[in-house]
This record gives sequence, structure tokens and C-alpha cells, in this order.
Amino acid sequence: EMEVTGSKDEPRTEFIYCYGANTELLKFGSCRLQPGHKNLILIIPDGSSAVERDVFGLVGQIEHKLAFLKKHVPRETNLILIGHSIGCYIILEMMKKDPELKVLRAVMLFPTIERMAQTPQGKVMTPVLCQLRYLGYLPLFLLSLLPDSLKYSLIKLVLSGIHSLDLSVIRPTVTNAMYMGGQEMKAVLDRDNRTIKENLDKIIFYYGAKDHWCPVQYYLDMKQDFPHGDIRLCEREFRHAFVLDAGSEVSKMVAEWIHGDLRT
Repeated sequence: EMEVTGSKDEPRTEFIYCYGANTELLKFGSCRLQPGHKNLILIIPDGSSAVERDVFGLVGQIEHKLAFLKKHVPRETNLILIGHSIGCYIILEMMKKDPELKVLRAVMLFPTIERMAQTPQGKVMTPVLCQLRYLGYLPLFLLSLLPDSLKYSLIKLVLSGIHSLDLSVIRPTVTNAMYMGGQEMKAVLDRDNRTIKENLDKIIFYYGAKDHWCPVQYYLDMKQDFPHGDIRLCEREFRHAFVLDAGSEVSKMVAEWIHGDLRT
């Protein structure tokens, strides 16, 4: 680990990318978060990884994020939380479990925070993730044993037209995601209106116009229940899995939203 020292290494914002238990710090300046740092951005995407107690589970993912903040981040640090899909549910749970977190802003991208099993995609995937996922474990394991060059060719064949290809989709971690997905179908039921109401002035909700995991009706329900909230509907045809082809555009959009918060 390389440490930057010297009088010019002044406190600045730290950017945190958090993917399950595989947490990376993208450093700008000092290699350690000091009490003088003003803001911290925590990005919580849709994904899963191992946690000590609730291995690969939704509860474990929530506890992991809170444990990470408690261990590595000074209590007085201001937080900007950015969630995608189930990451938005995780953020709400974090805010509920630890209301003393100094959250400046929480950005919810394509939020799956309610009635997941009742969505068009949820109706299809619930039996797959809850009952039939075991049938896929063996072929996925066998596929993971193939040489990377052959795996890449297979991915390219199946996912033709998608510019961002990630070999990790056929590594054993996909079974972890399937396990966590099954938990999501069972656990994400009623919207947590109480936590939303208590933090409404801090949250930006961004719904997809054609999101099969979160239909437009959910956006309309939110607008009706929280007329004074910052609740937006996508007008740029981004899909739920925007990271596959529009990651740069969405990141620039979010950067514009939180620019004012970073100046506080």
C-alpha cells in the first residue's frame, strides 16, 4: 500500500465503491480516511458477496455496509449514498438501523424498494431464484472451468450487442447473486414509508420509464404518497441494467445532482 504524505495532502472527499464484501477505496490524496475529510461517497450497486454471518444474504449485505462505515469512517463524516436496484433498499435499511448517520444525500437509481415479486420481472424470476436456481449450479460450475478465451467467446455470443462484457458473470459468484435474489423476492415487500418520510429531504428517487423490475406505477404511487419529494422519471431511455451500456451517462447525471452537496 502506498501512502501519500506531506503538508499538501489536505483533507478532501473520498470516493468509496462498495460491492458486497469486496470493498475498494478509490483514493484521491491520502490513503487513509482521516477525521478532517469532509465528505464520503458510498456507492451500493445491485450485487452480492460473502459476509461473515449471513453468507451471501440480504441482511448480511446491510450489516456489512454499516460495519464498514463503523470501522473505517469517522462518525462525523458527511455521507452521500448512491444506490442502484436492491442497493436502494439497502440504503433505506441503513438509514433506519442507524439514524445518526450524517447523510447529506441519498440517490436511488431504479429503486427496487417494494413488491419485487409482483413486478413483471419478479413474477418470472421468483420461481427461478427461489426454487429452480439449484438446477443451474452444476452447469455454471462447469462453465467456470473453461479457459477465459472460450468463456469470453461464449459471453460475446450470448450477449451480442452489449459493449461492456464482464467475465465475472459466469464465475461462481453468480450463484451467490441468485441466492441473494431469492431472498430479495421474499423480503422486499411493503415500501418503508416511515424511513422515507423521515429522510425525504435527503433522497432523490430516479425511476425507469421501462423498468420491468420497478414499473412506472410504482413511480406514480410514490409521487402520490410523497408529493413534496424529489421523485423523477427517466426521460433518456436508460434501462434498469444501465451499467451495461450507459454507465458513463448516468454517472455524469448523478454527478450534476450531487455537485451542490459536495460544496457544502
